[in-house]
Amino acid sequence: MESIIEDVRVRKILDSRGNPTVEVDVITWNGFGRAAAPSGASTGSREVTAFPSGGVDEIITEVEDIISSELIGMDAVDLQDIDLVLKEIDGTENLSSLGGNTVVAVSMATARAAASSYNMPLYRFLGGNLATAIPYPLGNMINGGAHAGENAPDIQEFLVVPVGAEDITEAVFANAAVHKKIRELIQKKDPSFTGGKGDEGGWVPSLSNHDALEIQVTACEEVTDELGVEVRPSLDLAASEFWDPELEKYVYKQEKVQKDTGEQIEFVREIIETYDMYYVEDPFHEGDFEGFAELTSLVGDRCIICGDDIFVTNREILREGIEMGAANAIIIKPNQIGTLTDTYLTVKLARENRYTPVVSHRSGETTDDTIAHLAVAFGAPFIKTGAIGGERIAKLNELIRIQEEIPYSTMAELPF
Repeated sequence: MESIIEDVRVRKILDSRGNPTVEVDVITWNGFGRAAAPSGASTGSREVTAFPSGGVDEIITEVEDIISSELIGMDAVDLQDIDLVLKEIDGTENLSSLGGNTVVAVSMATARAAASSYNMPLYRFLGGNLATAIPYPLGNMINGGAHAGENAPDIQEFLVVPVGAEDITEAVFANAAVHKKIRELIQKKDPSFTGGKGDEGGWVPSLSNHDALEIQVTACEEVTDELGVEVRPSLDLAASEFWDPELEKYVYKQEKVQKDTGEQIEFVREIIETYDMYYVEDPFHEGDFEGFAELTSLVGDRCIICGDDIFVTNREILREGIEMGAANAIIIKPNQIGTLTDTYLTVKLARENRYTPVVSHRSGETTDDTIAHLAVAFGAPFIKTGAIGGERIAKLNELIRIQEEIPYSTMAELPF
């Protein structure tokens, strides 16, 4: 009785880029859940459709009543059934009728309402009493590619991860220290730098990939020495963004060079070995399972090779990658697949096959902190959620609160 759905409300809100997105309230007899959907700039072609053709306004005017009429009277605890109903209402393979962002906002809000109905935090409701591990934050330090301007590096994200942190507070502030250090180093290299930031709060300098890498690694070393917390450099190349299918080459416009797949493999391998990279995401375009497999074979025992655009949180696509040995980690973004049920099943498949799940934000975010709870509930070793900015620190600060609620919490076990 406590968790029977009494109302579902949908509204249009702003995301961090100033674009419209959806926020959903689910009201039960004894609880309330609210969740908002993010959106990405660098997206995989096989992600579910974000919104129907009429955009957010169509959802508000035409879809809200349909969803409400189907869900009112259902039990919010029966999340799998509700997710199935949402997909049946939509009736398409890629959720183009309701929009994946609509579906995921309803799914997450329902889970939060169910947890609230029984006075439980979401991570505990979904993960049970064994959800005690806190993920390490992957912080975005320098932005390039689709997240920045034409003079920025081609590589989309220069990340860091504080692998030596003993708790989430230490980890969060270590990342913040690196972020500040990197600004200082950029200004030394380029006195004209004005402090511009990209969508995810990373600095947007006019630097080559090489210079950005040097600054990133220097900042990690200096902060490690200053704080006594080991911080390791990482990357998200988002290589689909500069893959030219006609040329069949990766086109580095800023560097004015082109690389075929073999050259790209060697380029990324050299970066990993030269700069001691801990984590590298999307080093190849979304269709190149072979490239992912070859790089993983070469360096996968000492570097996390993570797939985002290639897998799009889809367990069937992940299964293809597992069969080929492509990557050893997967980005988990619920709005890529649409429901929490499907998100969980992908995480489950990944864990069963020793793929590291990395719960992630999107470049267009909201202050919704659901993914912080999901990372803890799923036992994900990492959460990718930026280092600064209100919509990013909403997740980081929530992890600090969660850690306080779990007196026997520990940082998650790292792959190596």
